[in-house]
Amino acid sequence: MAGQFGDFSLRLAVATFAFMLSLAGAGCRGETAAEEALVFWAMGSEAEAADALLGGFRELHPDIPVRVQRVPWSAAHEKLLTAFVGGSMPDVFQLGSTWVAELAMLGALEPLDGRLAAAAGPSRDDFFPGVLGANVIDGRLLSLPWYVDTRLLFYRRDLLAAAGVMQPPRSWAQWRSAMELVRTSAGQGTSRYGVFLPVDEWQTPVILALEQQASLLAAGDTRGNFRSAEVRKAVEFYTGLFRDDLAPRRSEAQLANLYREFAAGYFAFFVTGPWNLVELERRMPADLADAWATAPMPAADASKGAAPGVSVAGGASLAVSATSTRKEHAFRLVEYLCSAPVQRQFRDLSGDLPSRRSAWDSAEVADAARASGTAGAGTAVAKGTAHHERSRAFRAQLDHLVTTPKVPEWERIAAKITLHLERIVRDEVGIDEGLAELDADVDAILAKRRALLAERP
Repeated sequence: MAGQFGDFSLRLAVATFAFMLSLAGAGCRGETAAEEALVFWAMGSEAEAADALLGGFRELHPDIPVRVQRVPWSAAHEKLLTAFVGGSMPDVFQLGSTWVAELAMLGALEPLDGRLAAAAGPSRDDFFPGVLGANVIDGRLLSLPWYVDTRLLFYRRDLLAAAGVMQPPRSWAQWRSAMELVRTSAGQGTSRYGVFLPVDEWQTPVILALEQQASLLAAGDTRGNFRSAEVRKAVEFYTGLFRDDLAPRRSEAQLANLYREFAAGYFAFFVTGPWNLVELERRMPADLADAWATAPMPAADASKGAAPGVSVAGGASLAVSATSTRKEHAFRLVEYLCSAPVQRQFRDLSGDLPSRRSAWDSAEVADAARASGTAGAGTAVAKGTAHHERSRAFRAQLDHLVTTPKVPEWERIAAKITLHLERIVRDEVGIDEGLAELDADVDAILAKRRALLAERP
């Protein structure tokens, strides 16, 4: 239900404050408000790509000026909240997919269902369901996926081949077996591991739990559910990799250099996202350029055959501010940036993955043409047969995404997952004790939610 995401009195106070500020500023803006440029907040490196993309929008809509303001990711979350309280929200803004619930709680996001249904551009069905789902709160579509991040396997195919493994693993059992063979084939006295899983990241254990169809929260998302049988099974598999020396008990910061260690064969697998496609293509030695590949996450159940396991839906979306005075123009900008041709351009400029199936279809055709030499080169992202094949693993994974719980407290909950699972991995507590402590911490984080729901008429 709408309203379950926050304190109603706080929301009313924030909205009243923003309204009073807007009244105070009305005399300053007067009749010029309609003539002002749309303000678009773009985050991080995507802001540079957005600048390059807007030339086409200005040609289509010369009557809609746009001003891009660049915001670093490190400051973006706080800046958005401060802008909402201060009544100075941009018309259009980029936001992380896990922030949607929090901004929905505040009433900061304009619902887009009606506008999307009436638009001639993006079709709701063309977005990957797992990606679009992260933008739907209480049945309302509050933002559109601009690009998607997800995680899957990166692996050294040469190390697997030397160990007698000729195909990437499709199940947890095959994955563990491949790690064991890689470790054994390295011989005595070597420091090679099957996989590197940073102990200070929550993503991989959560992916494993979601593959078990676990519900991470219970009681209407008001309590932790980490002692469930499904979560425990995933944690047993995950921590067993460290217990049996198939994975080192290290964080990424404790590695001298992730890419150098991957090239040196310190580990055969790691779980990461699309940003490392270009990084590895740039950093791997020339003699190892074709020695690594990508594959979808393995499924827990081998009976699924060739079906991949699930991964988490991440990335960034575009939203229209609920307080914008130019909502129709603002949505036109969102519609343009989410169109398939522009998403393809955006991928070429930034390396970010399109959130629409049709954008992938056209991009794959273009990649094949480049690989065969029938199209021009020169895009910002490296192209070629190997890059195309590595990207295809992401395309396969995008049909198998799930969202983390859509609650404003998720970032705090994720931090607690990291804390307690690292303690389990480092043998400071047992699995049962660690998961019980995690549930207790999550229950404490969600205490206010329970109290608010109890007060509801």
